[in-house]
Amino acid sequence: MTENTGTADARHDQIETVLDVKGLGVDFWVDGEFYPAAVDMTYEVRRGEVLAIVGESGSGKSTSSMALLGLLPDNARVTGSIRLLGQELRGAEPATLRSLRGNQISVIFQEPMTALNPVYTVGFQIMESLRSHNRTLSPDDAKARAIELLTMVEMPDPAQSFNKYPHQLSGGQRQRAMIAQSISGDPLLLIADEPTTALDVTVQAEILDLLRNLHKRLDSAIILITHDMGVVADLADRIMVMKNGVVVEAGSVADIFHDPRHPYTKQLLAAVPHLGLGVIEEANEAAVDVATGVSAIAEIRERATEALAATDERRVVLSFEDVAIDYPKRGRIPAFRAAEHIDLTIHAGEIMGLVGESGSGKTTLGRAAVGLLPVAEGRLTAVGADITSATPKELFAIRRKTGIVFQDPASSLNPRMPIGQSIGEPLLLAGEAKGKDLDRRVESLLSQVELPSSYRNRFPHELSGGQRQRVGIARALALAPELLVADEPTSALDVSVQARFLDLLQELQQELHFACLFISHDLAVVDILAHRIAVMHHGKLVEVGTRDQILRGATDPYTQRLIAAVPVPDPEEQRVRREARAALLASQQ
Repeated sequence: MTENTGTADARHDQIETVLDVKGLGVDFWVDGEFYPAAVDMTYEVRRGEVLAIVGESGSGKSTSSMALLGLLPDNARVTGSIRLLGQELRGAEPATLRSLRGNQISVIFQEPMTALNPVYTVGFQIMESLRSHNRTLSPDDAKARAIELLTMVEMPDPAQSFNKYPHQLSGGQRQRAMIAQSISGDPLLLIADEPTTALDVTVQAEILDLLRNLHKRLDSAIILITHDMGVVADLADRIMVMKNGVVVEAGSVADIFHDPRHPYTKQLLAAVPHLGLGVIEEANEAAVDVATGVSAIAEIRERATEALAATDERRVVLSFEDVAIDYPKRGRIPAFRAAEHIDLTIHAGEIMGLVGESGSGKTTLGRAAVGLLPVAEGRLTAVGADITSATPKELFAIRRKTGIVFQDPASSLNPRMPIGQSIGEPLLLAGEAKGKDLDRRVESLLSQVELPSSYRNRFPHELSGGQRQRVGIARALALAPELLVADEPTSALDVSVQARFLDLLQELQQELHFACLFISHDLAVVDILAHRIAVMHHGKLVEVGTRDQILRGATDPYTQRLIAAVPVPDPEEQRVRREARAALLASQQ
């Protein structure tokens, strides 16, 4: 495909070109035949440039990028040419590729929990990466550099975090550790595969600043794979739009955002959530498939407003009364208090948005709500039962009435179990269905999250990140819970699927009247869906109020910083917001 980037064509010379891809194709051998995942992709990435590859889950974004370094499974077939500084990578010897990985070219993977080794500390893993490319580096120097990298990515208490294992870090902290490891070799080309998916907005803004400064300092190139158009507007120079493995449009950021040509590009932009607006409502007439989702989101916000007045009269489903939650001492990691003085009530039919930075205690509250973490002080009741001193048998009964969507779908799904079995397991264990009835229920749940029934026989590694998240959502809804804890349920979803999921969630809630604790770093999504919002900072609730009170009338300085950090899907508006955010931070120091 030939792209028109105007005056940028004058810069196309061999010296500036870091990556030159021609006719790249990726096929997977499945059930006796090849299925295409990427078709005839041709593009270049130049020094100091950020190329964003956008598209829905399963469009081929990550697959085509992992093909660059030979990181695809054995059933993949790669064709075409991949040149890094003129050196052909397709068909290169494994030793050659190993020498380039982490040094000339590096990857920030989408799911840090699966990319980081669970049996080693993050500090050891960063040191290992450093010493694998510099055998003369002493252990002491490698440790000092690792702590310096953790400091660079704003890891809380870098020296202490150096000795922590991945499971001891929050999702956002794990992503920072992953980024620290990825940039340890000062790579010439950095492939950032959804680098901000698990991050709250303030940390996301810091990471985007970090990536921006990194590629400027090293004159490096970045391939940014993302479904977040606000991130694209903030960081990218050029955009390549993919659908079903094909590049349908490519051009400068200004051209794609302000003058998109392809109907699919228009559909993507039409479905983007926009803080204060719900979505960009100028949906083009060609965007028929997503226009329904756009109008649906507007209806969601109206229904949420109408439902708010009635929530106080409904029964309480979840109640925190001066609750404190501790994590016990583990090895060299001392015990610490993750949350305290928590007072929060959620009623039947109400969605409570819980926002805050990574490590603020959001996930801690969500897990305590379904009995996965003990309460140190105070009283916690859920679905009519006191969790504080519940026995294992009582907890089992409580959990039959609750559902949880975990933040990291890859680590919450059994890799050896087909997804149909994962979805049906709660129904089978609860004695709700078996045999043909179980099969029917599983197919219905797959349909609700917009996955074909044929996917029931696939394994988690055969699905994209967004598809795995949909499986986790289907499993959580299997028993029609009274309380749903949704921990970043839309973080891995592209914008069009996200719009449909939000509509589905509220339709199910209106039908089943369950309460929902909706944990998210995406304030635009919370603005669409939540009746009320609670803001958490350093283990405490700093503000609780209606959606409008929090997002359009925040009084706490921390809440103001959160709102200022939200990216918007417009390059010029995002530049202005970035400058305003810098001014706000300066005024609060």
